[in-house]
Amino acid sequence: MFNPTNQAIVLLKVLVEGRIQRARRSQGGASAVEWVLISALVIGIAIAVGAIIMTKLTGKAKNLPLG
Repeated sequence: MFNPTNQAIVLLKVLVEGRIQRARRSQGGASAVEWVLISALVIGIAIAVGAIIMTKLTGKAKNLPLG
């Protein structure tokens, strides 16, 4: 069964890993690490908001009359 939450988490994990790899190759040092931390924070917030929305939508969908 297709689960958009899992798909989003996998995508965000890949994006964070890519940022980490770029930060390791970068000559920027501390600023690159700061960007990775900021990106991780934003991604974490996005996951939390997505989970809240998904929970609310699932709850509303379960309460719909089907008959």
